[in-house]
Amino acid sequence: MFNKSARIGLIIFICISMLTGCGSGQKEKDGEAYVPKELKILFRPSQNAEKMEAKAKPLEKLLSDQLGIPVDIKVSTDFNVMIEALASKQVDIAFLTPTAYVLAKEKGAAEVILQSQRYDIKTPTGEQTDQLVDYYRAMILVKSDSEIKTLSDLKGKKMGWQNVTSSAGYVWPAVEMKRAGIDPEKDVQGVTLVGFDQGVLAVLNGDVDAAAVYEDARNLLKEDYPDIFEKTRILHVTEPIPSDAIAVRPDMDKDWIKKIQQAFIDMAKDPEGYRIVNELYIHEGYSISDDSKFDLVREYNQEVGE
Repeated sequence: MFNKSARIGLIIFICISMLTGCGSGQKEKDGEAYVPKELKILFRPSQNAEKMEAKAKPLEKLLSDQLGIPVDIKVSTDFNVMIEALASKQVDIAFLTPTAYVLAKEKGAAEVILQSQRYDIKTPTGEQTDQLVDYYRAMILVKSDSEIKTLSDLKGKKMGWQNVTSSAGYVWPAVEMKRAGIDPEKDVQGVTLVGFDQGVLAVLNGDVDAAAVYEDARNLLKEDYPDIFEKTRILHVTEPIPSDAIAVRPDMDKDWIKKIQQAFIDMAKDPEGYRIVNELYIHEGYSISDDSKFDLVREYNQEVGE
């Protein structure tokens, strides 16, 4: 299921990235619930990976204080690596897009315990409302003066995508392009980008004609590019997408699941914890979740072709 580069990435991740090193870790007997002695967490960057890992570091102490055990946070740029790391029990928790979570669940590698909450977004201004929701939307962004006016106009154009397991960066826009008669694989020239900020910048700089990003990823860059809302335009906004999942390895002890759920919920209510998770993912908080909330994701996955 995983390509060669993903397997190589996994080997590097396990043997070099993890502080515990290759061959170490916590072992449990078959059939017994897993009780962590050190909690290992994986993020995938929504923006520059190096900046995100630096921003995530303070989270280690906050969660460690909540849980009473050491916490180790790493950043991976490949969802295949993250899923395989969960499946091989090298990590305990992963922040996954809805699509990546469904793929991990199918592999028997993950169980959702929380979903992120965000304030809903006004279109097209990108302003936050005061309504907390457990969904978000994707949008296809073009330059303001672009000749592209409809989804049909994307045919033959250069399109910026995130990884194909990214719900906002690929799956939802691709499905809705297909519904409009545009094949996301054959009718556009796809360019893979890493990070939604890079998707916005690629449009702004003219490196691509359009890009799939979450609504409204332009807020990531408006401090450095104050006129970004004037220079770019929303071509299409998708149907709502279930919010990102916080998933654990499926053998996690149930009492520890409750502790982890409460730790994240409490952390987001703490001023310092809120600041960190908001800078990382624009998360406003977390709500307890279950697998049934991702049935819509399965429908979109099937339609786009997993």
